[in-house]
Amino acid sequence: MAAARMRSQLGRAIGLGSSKEGVEHWWRQRTTAALLVPLTLWFVAMAVSLAGADRQALVAWMHNPMAAVLMVLLIVATFYHTALGLQVVIEDYVHGEALKLASLVAMRLLCILFVLRGVLAVLKLAFAA
Repeated sequence: MAAARMRSQLGRAIGLGSSKEGVEHWWRQRTTAALLVPLTLWFVAMAVSLAGADRQALVAWMHNPMAAVLMVLLIVATFYHTALGLQVVIEDYVHGEALKLASLVAMRLLCILFVLRGVLAVLKLAFAA
């Protein structure tokens, strides 16, 4: 009975409750953030160690399968985390359903495009002769 008092009058009248999607979104965002911490630290350390190096050194570093896999993970996690965060911003601050939907679709497509471009660049370096 206490739960019924916590709901809004409109929610009680039409019988709608929480969709439970927010908790899953929150966990995904926290999980990607936790994954990005070590990946970003690794990337910064590698970038510092390769500062001033030529393309040959970068290609040699990227030939290491572990480096290539970690770079792909960094790219995918970064843009997935970005998409999750931008989704919240768009849902909260863009008014009008058509504009909101168009913004969400455009943002997702751009994130997918950036992931594909980044992964292809890593693969090109990893398999360069």
